[in-house]
Amino acid sequence: MVITLPQASARSDYRLVVFDFDGTLADSFDWFVRALNGIAPRYRFRPIAPAERDRLRDLPARMVLRQLGVTWWKLPAVAHALRRRMADDLDGIRLFAGVAPMLHELADAGLALGIVSSNAKRTVCRLLGPENLRPVRYLECGAAIHGKQARLRQVLSAARVVPAQAIYIGDEIRDIEAARGVGMAAGAVLWGYNSAQALRAHGPDHVFESMDQIARELSPQRRG
Repeated sequence: MVITLPQASARSDYRLVVFDFDGTLADSFDWFVRALNGIAPRYRFRPIAPAERDRLRDLPARMVLRQLGVTWWKLPAVAHALRRRMADDLDGIRLFAGVAPMLHELADAGLALGIVSSNAKRTVCRLLGPENLRPVRYLECGAAIHGKQARLRQVLSAARVVPAQAIYIGDEIRDIEAARGVGMAAGAVLWGYNSAQALRAHGPDHVFESMDQIARELSPQRRG
C-alpha cells in the first residue's frame, strides 16, 4: 500500500538542479517497452502486455520488474542489454519539446546543472547534442537501477553544494526516493514513466506539468 505523504512547502532557492534523463528529458517510454519486450525471451521474463501498460505505470520500478519475472541477479545484464540497444537505435527517441530553452534558461540564471541517469553516457550525449550539453556541468551516467543515490552524492560533492540547496527532477518513484535518500528536494515531471497519480502519492517537493514550469519556478529571474 502506498502511503500518501504531505507535499513539502515549495522552495526555489536552489543552487544545483539535477535531472534524470529517460522520461524526463528524453521521450523514450514507448521505445523502452518495445526494447524490454524484445529481450524478454533471451533473459526469460515475460513481456509487457498492451493491456497492462497503464497499470504498470502506477508501480515502482522494482515492483514492475518483479511482476515481469526479472530476478535481481538478472538486472545488471538486462540493464546492459537495454543500454546497448538504445545506443544503436536512437532514431525513435527525441527530446521532449522545450528541453533546450529550459536548460539554457536555468544555466543563464546562474544555476549549476547536472544529469544522473541509468542510461549510457554516450547515448545521453548523442541525444542531447553539443549545444544542449554546454550548460550541463555534471554528468553521471550508467547508474544501476537502484544506484542513483551514489551518483547524486558524487554530483553534490563535485558541485560543492549541500543537499538542501539542490533538487533532483525525475519521472519515476525511484527518482523521488533517490533524492530523499541523499537529502535533496524531489521534483516530479508528469510526462514520463510513472503516472501522475503514483508520483503525487509519494509527495514530491515540486510537481512540474511543463518544461516552462521548471524554468519559471526555479529561475530567480522568472520568480521575481
